Amino acid sequence: MNEGMMDEVLKKAEVLIEALPYIQRFNRKIIVVKYGGSAMNDEGLKHSVIEDVTLLKLVGFKPIIVHGGGKEISKWVEKSGMEPHFVNGLRVTDAPTMEIAEMVLNRVNKSLVQYVEQLGVLAVGVSGKDGGMLKVKKKYADGADIGFVGDVTEVNPKILYDLLEKDFLPIVAPIGMDQDYQTYNINADDAACAIARAVSAEKLAFLTDIEGVYRDPDDRSTLISELTVSDAKKLIADGYIGGGMLPKLSNCMDAIEHGVSRVHILDGRIAHCLLLEIFTNKGIGTAILEDKETKFYHG
Repeated sequence: MNEGMMDEVLKKAEVLIEALPYIQRFNRKIIVVKYGGSAMNDEGLKHSVIEDVTLLKLVGFKPIIVHGGGKEISKWVEKSGMEPHFVNGLRVTDAPTMEIAEMVLNRVNKSLVQYVEQLGVLAVGVSGKDGGMLKVKKKYADGADIGFVGDVTEVNPKILYDLLEKDFLPIVAPIGMDQDYQTYNINADDAACAIARAVSAEKLAFLTDIEGVYRDPDDRSTLISELTVSDAKKLIADGYIGGGMLPKLSNCMDAIEHGVSRVHILDGRIAHCLLLEIFTNKGIGTAILEDKETKFYHG
């Protein structure tokens, strides 16, 4: 073996050794991955995300995928001759749109099951309706009626625990029912946060179309690798956080305050972003943690 080949082999060994403490720390722990954004629409990125989650499963993690499907829903709404409408970023979901959304999300769900099983891991796709997993109430957007959009009021995680115990990888579509058994669409971020809380997940990872949280949104060099809940609240109070990041960061803080150990905001446009964030010392996104928790990144 020549010197160049030896250097390459040694670098691979260093990467594996770097991952070892993270594998040890999170072995047999539940990690919830909210899968959405560009990572769902690019076939290459889709494969890399599923490879990452499958690897997490094979090295001893207990992953649960909660997926969205907004762009795909909009595509099929338009194909049906309707026009998508949004209020404050929330889809207005009348009865015909709800029917399309449920069909599309179930289709996406089973396609993800297929991807996982091609890599040799058994997966089961469910919606929040299965086993009464996600109970909801009607959601309003600043008082406006936006149709069949639900706020999660209760999570019954039994079906998830059963699947994890039997060594399946659960994949969840964000659909739930209210007390009258009416079907509602749920924002995938909200569903992932509620599920992570209910199962006391060690980690909750949001795959997004941004690199993470910035101290100055106009300066990419101010990306924050680790952020405490107190720091996050100060950034919001000081006006640094706005737009779509505000509800996402609020979800992150809510999850931390209800028992989730650590929340990650990752750029899903980067191939293998999950592995880079979880198994390397520096990481590539923003990790949000309790004020009392010791920072885990080094270097």
